[in-house]
Amino acid sequence: MTAPLALTSELLSTWAEDPRGPVALVLRQKLVPVEGEGGVVFPPTYADIGYSIDTLSDGTKVATIDSVGSQANRIEPIFKRAAPGRPENPLATLVPQIDIAIGNDKTVSILDAGHRLGDALIRSSDLADEARAAFKLYQDNGDASALAKLAPTSLVFGAWDSRDTQAKLPRIVQSTIRAWDVDVLHRAAQYIPPIDYVAEGALEETGDKGENDVRSQLGFRHAPAVWRDDGRKEKVLGGVVVRGEIRRDVTINLVALRQLGGENGAALRRYVLGLALVAAAEPPDAFLRQGCLLTPAPNGASDWAMVARTGERTPLALDAGRALKIAREAKAAFGVAPDRSVKFDPGRARASLDEKKDGKAKKAKG
Repeated sequence: MTAPLALTSELLSTWAEDPRGPVALVLRQKLVPVEGEGGVVFPPTYADIGYSIDTLSDGTKVATIDSVGSQANRIEPIFKRAAPGRPENPLATLVPQIDIAIGNDKTVSILDAGHRLGDALIRSSDLADEARAAFKLYQDNGDASALAKLAPTSLVFGAWDSRDTQAKLPRIVQSTIRAWDVDVLHRAAQYIPPIDYVAEGALEETGDKGENDVRSQLGFRHAPAVWRDDGRKEKVLGGVVVRGEIRRDVTINLVALRQLGGENGAALRRYVLGLALVAAAEPPDAFLRQGCLLTPAPNGASDWAMVARTGERTPLALDAGRALKIAREAKAAFGVAPDRSVKFDPGRARASLDEKKDGKAKKAKG
C-alpha cells in the first residue's frame, strides 16, 4: 500500500499554481449514528416528497442525509467568532468578522447569510456598494482579490449575485452526505391529556367533530399522530435503517481554485486553498437534525486522495491541525479586510422591493 503523501510547501504551490496540476482533492468518510451500526437515522423532510430517496437500477435505495447547500451552510460558521461567554474560536481569526446590525439589539454575522455576499441582507446594508464593486471586479476581469479580502468564504463555498450583477462564484469546497441501501420506517404516537376534561366537568360533552378536533389540537383531548399533519392518509415518516453505509464525500476543486485571478494572485489562491483545507478537514457538525446525530466511524476509513488529470489517485495525509497551520500562514501573506460592523438600511430594502414590483408590473403590461 502506498504511503500517504505528506503536505509540503512545494505541493501546495502545485495545487494552487500549476495549470497541469491535480484536478481535485477528495475525501471519502464513513459515518455512523451515535447509537451504532443499524441505528435509525432521520433524513431531512422536503415539502411534497418527504425524504429525498432515489432508487437505482439494481433496486438500491439511496437517501440524501445532507445536501451540498446544507453542508456548506453548516461548515461556513466554523469561521465565525464565538458568542460572548463561550470559548474562543481559533478559526475566527482566519477571515474578516463582519456583522450587520439590524436596529439597536440585533446583529447577524455575514457567515450566517445563506447567499453569502450575494444575500439580500448584504444588499440592504452599508456594505452593498462595496460588495457590488467586488462582484463586478470579478465578473468583468476575473479579479477575485476584493472578494477574497472582504468575504473569502464566498469563494470557498460559492455564491451567486443573482439579484444584481449575476456574477457566479463556483464552489471550491463541495460536501454531501448520503445513506446507501436504506429502508424507510414509519411511526405513530398518541397524546393523552393529564385529565379527562369532560369527566371532571371542566368541559362539556360534545358530539361535534369539529369541536373535538379543535380540542385535540389544543391538548384538551386525546390526539393520535398516525397520519401526516396535512390530513392526507399517509403514515408519518419514522426515519430510515441503513443497510449499506452512511458516507460523506468532500471535493476540493483545484481547477476552480486556479482560475481565481487578481492582484497578488498567488497569495490569494494560497489563502483560499488554506481556507478550503480547513473547511474540508475540520470534523463536521455531528448534529444534523433531531434523530440524526452522526460521527465518523471509529474504525472506518477517512481517506484523502489527490486526483490527477489522468484519474490517478494518490493517498494524502491531511488533518485539521495541519490545515489550520497552512491557512494561518497564507492569511498572513495575503492580508484581509479588518473586522467591522455595518448597518442594515431599511431604505435600501424598500427600494429593492419597489424596483422588483415595478419590473413585474411593466412585464405584465407587455
